[in-house]
Amino acid sequence: MVDGRSAPARLRESLAGDDVIVAPGAYDGLSARLVEQAGFPAVYASGGAIARSMGFPDLGLLSMSEVVDRLATIVDAVTIPVIADADTGYGNALNTRRAVQAFVRAGVGGLHLEDQAFPKRCGHYDDKTLIPVEEMTQKLRAAREAAGDELVLIARTDALAVEGLDAAIDRALRYAQAGADLLFIEAPTTVEQIEEIARRLPGPKLINMFEGGKTPLLPAARLGALGYRVVIIPSDLQRAAIHAMAATLAAIRRDGDSHAVRERLVSFDEREEVIGTAAYLELDRRYGV
Repeated sequence: MVDGRSAPARLRESLAGDDVIVAPGAYDGLSARLVEQAGFPAVYASGGAIARSMGFPDLGLLSMSEVVDRLATIVDAVTIPVIADADTGYGNALNTRRAVQAFVRAGVGGLHLEDQAFPKRCGHYDDKTLIPVEEMTQKLRAAREAAGDELVLIARTDALAVEGLDAAIDRALRYAQAGADLLFIEAPTTVEQIEEIARRLPGPKLINMFEGGKTPLLPAARLGALGYRVVIIPSDLQRAAIHAMAATLAAIRRDGDSHAVRERLVSFDEREEVIGTAAYLELDRRYGV
């Protein structure tokens, strides 16, 4: 908690404001802290980025406990609310109930559940499979009961690529009736679809925007004017990190050290400032004997 307010309460306060919540995707404590230090109001704990950070594709291969362990690390590293990716709830409605309880204990401000069949796959992959609407609404009801009223519950549907836009909108409307606070139609492929989703869905909406995905990029201000309240950018930080690490490794492999890319590296002191070493050393002095 910050100033006595829980993460869900702070996220709801942000949602009630006028500004669009842009939440870059993080996958560990360091990347989450960088998001906060850059001035963003929330961080998105990307399930895909977490999986890839552990060496796996985004195909639902991680267990619920593996994800929750990483979420706890991310939540502990920041004071801004964390929006978590709960995938499909890791099974049926009972599995979803248990997963949501674990996510709440980890301290997230909100989470989204999706209507893909388990195991899921990245929303921008092809050949996705959906569960029936009735099954998803039961998962959302289980999630709402498990979390209580405070947690921000986000319902994601991947129906656009499978059943078409009308079916995706129908599903989202059903999910709102089942207790979702925000609606998330994954992977619109045109500006016209983005606009139509915003026009036909009432209430606050979330949209996924990242470079190179199926969804065209629009400025946050325009998305906000359309009625989108949250913009997640799941993978760009991790992709930037992969590029930077590969370039540094190539220099080390070639030269035996990283002097050729030294201007791309933060200094020793800058790194320690990011992770708050000085504050820990001060605590060590206070506790010393």
